[in-house]
Amino acid sequence: MTEQTERPRLTTLDEATFDTVLCVVAHPDDLEYGTAAAVDKWVRAGKTVTYLLVTRGEAGIGTMAPAEAGPLREAEERDGAARVGVDVVEFLDDFADGVVEYGLPLRRAIAREMRIRRPDLVVTSTYADRFPGGFVNQADHRAVGLAVIDAKADAGNRWIFPDLVDEGHEPWQVSQVFIGMDPEPTHFVDVSGHFDAAVASLSAHDAYLSALGADYPKPADLLERILGGPAEVTGTAHSLTGRLIG
Repeated sequence: MTEQTERPRLTTLDEATFDTVLCVVAHPDDLEYGTAAAVDKWVRAGKTVTYLLVTRGEAGIGTMAPAEAGPLREAEERDGAARVGVDVVEFLDDFADGVVEYGLPLRRAIAREMRIRRPDLVVTSTYADRFPGGFVNQADHRAVGLAVIDAKADAGNRWIFPDLVDEGHEPWQVSQVFIGMDPEPTHFVDVSGHFDAAVASLSAHDAYLSALGADYPKPADLLERILGGPAEVTGTAHSLTGRLIG
């Protein structure tokens, strides 16, 4: 007899608990692998969503020098964000694609943005060593995801990074962090009806996706795997799953 793997029991994310959202990831295109569907839903519901990118993804195109790729990928990210209604997209200047290190400078930079944007909910990507399905997670993703978790506490404590108060950024208590693509999800967002917007957002990264080669899955096919895969568990056509930390 084949042993059955127990499926996780997921709870619907209570979207009435937040009005402002800050999304923090390492690279352009990270948010477009599924999160953009939830962003489209939230923006259409009247919520305020802003993006913070730790790098410009300048090392992400093997056939293009970083000095050229960085501005191009920044422009693609702004375009992709605009397609789901986000017009505030910030990029940090002190971290390089591919070599982002977890540490106090990264925590401080993220905590600073949390104090500026004052979100109820922060969204990031998993810092686990593997994605669902077993794919190895990148070092930048792991560093940024973990820094977001710690920056949540940093943002609310005036005695951590007191220079931020000197800059005029008073402490802010982030209520919740949603860790997308986590291998141990607890919650999901029903994004049925927002699939096409997610495809449009990912499709904005044309130069990056083209450089991955003809065999790389098309945006619609890739997002169907990511957002359609949880359907049996969530009972929805498309869902974004993740782990919620309060």
